Amino acid sequence: MNSTLISVRGATKAYPMGASRLEVLRGIDVDITAGEAVCIVGSSGAGKSTLLHVMGTLDKPTLGKVFFKGVDLTRESDEKLAEFRNRSMGFVFQFHHLMAEFTALENAMMPCRIGGLSLAESKEKAARLLELMGLSARAAHYPSELSGGEQQRVAIARALVRDPEVLFADEPTGNLDTVNAAKIQDLFFELKEKLNLTLVVVTHDLGFAQKFPKVLRMRDGLWAT
Repeated sequence: MNSTLISVRGATKAYPMGASRLEVLRGIDVDITAGEAVCIVGSSGAGKSTLLHVMGTLDKPTLGKVFFKGVDLTRESDEKLAEFRNRSMGFVFQFHHLMAEFTALENAMMPCRIGGLSLAESKEKAARLLELMGLSARAAHYPSELSGGEQQRVAIARALVRDPEVLFADEPTGNLDTVNAAKIQDLFFELKEKLNLTLVVVTHDLGFAQKFPKVLRMRDGLWAT
């Protein structure tokens, strides 16, 4: 039976702007069920990326709660949240953020090494993910030697190398050409099924959004009605 994996209650996020405040989230409630594929859409400034960051504990809400399997993550320390993210969540962004001085394999290994896994286990897990991405032959190449689509595949491998329960993606194909964007979009759904992932994606691409069984629309920090 499906169960709630992530639950957000009354999340607000505001930033000081001189004598006033910029309200980016204005009291958001949302539940993400384990195994779901959810897409969040909305115009620029609607609060999509901020909500993803709050759900993924990359940022804390000004007010409100974020629960993961019923545990209130807003009560945890930054150190514990970092350990939790490394173990249970993967992130892919518009820009791959690969480290130029490391090979594809070394980049994909990074979360394992940060998480304390041995060098041998880290290599094995990263190599398996790169093979799944069709990049085994590119494992020893540096980011500058890879195409944009290949770089993003390495970033996806890095996000999945710790076997997270949920994969968050923020405009993951926004920096790619049409052909590579379509390939990466299809890859997300293939990986979701193969790895039994929960998938939460933020995108401006309505064509990408239409591939999702569940689409949530935001406007001015709230759900659009």
